[in-house]
Amino acid sequence: MGTRVRGSWAAVLAGAVLLATACTADPEGSSAEEEAPETADALAGFTGQELDWGECDSGSMPGTECATYEVPLDYGAPGGERIEIAVKRFPAKSADALGSLVVNPGGPGGSGYDLADHAPYAVSNAVRDRFDVVGFDPRGVGRSSPLTCLDAEGIDEFLGGVDAVEGDGDMAEVTDAELRELQEDSRGFVEACKANAPELMLHMGTANVARDMDILRGLLGDEQLTYLGASYGTHIGAQYAEQFPDRVRALVLDGAMDPSQDQLELGVQQAAGFRTALRSFVEDCLGRTDCPLGGSGDSVDDGVEALAGFLADTAEEPLPNSGDDRELNRARAELGVLAALYSETLWPRVREGLTAAMEDGDGTELMQLADLLYKREDTAAYENSTAALIAVNCSDSPSPRDVQAYADAAAEAAEEAPIFGPTLAWGALPCAYWPKEAVAPSTELDGAGADPIMVLGTTRDSATPYAWSEALAEQLESGFLLTRDGDGHTGYRRGDQCIDEIVDAYLIDLAVPEDGMACV
Repeated sequence: MGTRVRGSWAAVLAGAVLLATACTADPEGSSAEEEAPETADALAGFTGQELDWGECDSGSMPGTECATYEVPLDYGAPGGERIEIAVKRFPAKSADALGSLVVNPGGPGGSGYDLADHAPYAVSNAVRDRFDVVGFDPRGVGRSSPLTCLDAEGIDEFLGGVDAVEGDGDMAEVTDAELRELQEDSRGFVEACKANAPELMLHMGTANVARDMDILRGLLGDEQLTYLGASYGTHIGAQYAEQFPDRVRALVLDGAMDPSQDQLELGVQQAAGFRTALRSFVEDCLGRTDCPLGGSGDSVDDGVEALAGFLADTAEEPLPNSGDDRELNRARAELGVLAALYSETLWPRVREGLTAAMEDGDGTELMQLADLLYKREDTAAYENSTAALIAVNCSDSPSPRDVQAYADAAAEAAEEAPIFGPTLAWGALPCAYWPKEAVAPSTELDGAGADPIMVLGTTRDSATPYAWSEALAEQLESGFLLTRDGDGHTGYRRGDQCIDEIVDAYLIDLAVPEDGMACV
């Protein structure tokens, strides 16, 4: 089966694309802010640590420094098991540094640790002059006591779609055989997590990540947090503001999540975002001589219909892939096309992949793009990032336990985005089987008492629809909205000088623009 696609801004800067979505409080719903005074003494063993900065691994950017620190697995029992968090920093270039800028690229499952390597691209020179750029792998991710459920072969099968496909493989109306396979795959994924990480899977939610980040803030020596989070990283930032409003200096939440939505609502709304992005890609393609979806005389609807026909064909007759023995079926072809919708820089490669598949019957390039989306080039990252994605999503808000609700959501999503919508809705099905004691209640986060918080939205964002940025800016008591009119996922460092200058002035000088300002 497919799984919910996730969003990442930093990976595009690094030349790769990650996957979108997304609080884990305790099961009773008590907030970490309420617990903090009671547990201050118990947390002294964590807040009193020292970061022993040293050399990073051989693949790191020259000049970076690495360290680890420990946090409680369960903040409700801080004297119990500990887990390790990996952190990397790119030191400020100026002697007149303001402190640390903590960054997160999204996901869930994206590596902030790796993002620090890309500080020269992820933030401006002006910001790098004044801040140590610090990234950490959230709990369960990458180098931070990673969560692993299925092995690589198991994830290949999980992401490869249902085998019992009839007709055009449209997931808006699944057959009984397809439904049984979807349920078996989803249960199997959750059971694998229980077998491999029965305790960690119960404590993967974003509220815990925010508390881990506050311990890091203190260890860095910063009285208040300066933070840049993209996509799912905006949820981490919003959770931080909710729990520690007096410790907020400046938060940039770029390509925002709407934490008030449940998993199925997110899937349906995300489908609309991908539909908008797809139409932008198709419109651009049709204006080029090498477009396999049609020519300049065709409408966008014609081009989308041509793509839908191709995907239906791959359901009936999967295409060969020269890279390995996997065939390009509909599920994998959809993932390959989705890669185009995160950044315009990938549009030429997806056109080439579609041309090879539609004209030559070669699915290799689209398969490589699908693999890029889920980091399959690195087996460990492939296994872990997929596990973290699902674990965090399923922990952050309640999901229906009735399978019919997912079928209804798939039908609704099909109306918003017939090509990608149903798959996105069914991608949340593992959450129907996630342990109830790991799931936080749905909540709106208002960050009451925090200093001004920037929410940056892009009008034709694919993975995090612009409406989510509008919603989060409205929910946050001190939130203000900055709008980038454009395509692709997220807005900062995407070639818009107006946006970059406003973000930089906010981070460095705490300059707050007028709420609702737009760069066009």
